[in-house]
Amino acid sequence: MNRHLFSPLILKGITLRNRIGVSPMCQYSAEDGTPNDWHLVHLGSRAVGGAGLVIAEATAVEPRGRISPEDLGLYKEKHMEPFRRITDFIRKQGAVPGIQLAHAGRKASTYSPWKQREFGVSVPDQDGGWEVVGPSALPFADDHRTPKELSTDEIKEIQEAFRSATARAREAGFEWMEFHAAHGYLAHSFYSPLSNQRTDAYGGSFDNRIRFVLETVRLMRKEWPEELPFTVRLSCTDWVDGGWTLEDSVALSKRLKEEGVDLIDCSSGGNTPNPNIPVGAGYQVPFAETIRQSADIATAAVGMITQGMQADDIIRNGRADLVLLARELLRDPHWPLRAAHEVHQREALPVPPQYERGWN
Repeated sequence: MNRHLFSPLILKGITLRNRIGVSPMCQYSAEDGTPNDWHLVHLGSRAVGGAGLVIAEATAVEPRGRISPEDLGLYKEKHMEPFRRITDFIRKQGAVPGIQLAHAGRKASTYSPWKQREFGVSVPDQDGGWEVVGPSALPFADDHRTPKELSTDEIKEIQEAFRSATARAREAGFEWMEFHAAHGYLAHSFYSPLSNQRTDAYGGSFDNRIRFVLETVRLMRKEWPEELPFTVRLSCTDWVDGGWTLEDSVALSKRLKEEGVDLIDCSSGGNTPNPNIPVGAGYQVPFAETIRQSADIATAAVGMITQGMQADDIIRNGRADLVLLARELLRDPHWPLRAAHEVHQREALPVPPQYERGWN
């Protein structure tokens, strides 16, 4: 098959019209986890713009799992109907609606980015903040709360929250599931030795540190339809000596494949405040390429992918199966339509008829 950026991607029973996805991007615009018109327009406009996959932002499975008080959630029944409005719209535009379920762990209870300029990072109790949790009582940074170390019973309760939220996501019309196990949030903080100092079954050895991820995926998979894709976002390296490595990610990806995971979304970092990251164009693509080849599983590449030819090259050369864009799609919701012209695949992604006059 002649793979390129605009060739369809078939994963389980879902076909993406192209290999461009909207990476989950927090909007800090919800009240008590509930999506509103902002989320409809933000996500819907990227579907109109031609993306094959539109993934909603990191969505908390319980209130204390929110990064900020304004994060989305799927921890109440009332969240489902407004999400269903969004998934219906995305689907009508020809895209597949996805969601990323998450728990912020020790990085929770922080102000949204623009509020941090005035109030600092951590939200105090009197302003709506809350106790944060993690595998160990190690704060992410000096300006973050010190997390409460989770007991085994409390770990099980959070895993049950992931299971329940997965069921709600299914009923809300999502067709692509991503478990957020990256960026220093709860799952990542369990598997990284930098943030996990436990001595029980969830800490110490590699097998113990990945236990939380594997058990949680297993529970979520029971609620998620077999014919729909189930994916996991990993931080493929901590970028810190003594931390999580790409080799660790390959080993975990092999285990995740055995659990029924269909694709690994390959990101990095986020578990320490100031790692030395060589940021540049496509700097994380080698992670997707290595895991795709070494773990024999589909991958998504993300990070500083900005040009159509660049994205097309990643797909054509088998470095990843899917590219996810974040900042570039904030700048231009119609980036897929522009990329189709740039890589000479204009016919593969027709302009919506409402916009034809502006493109001809």
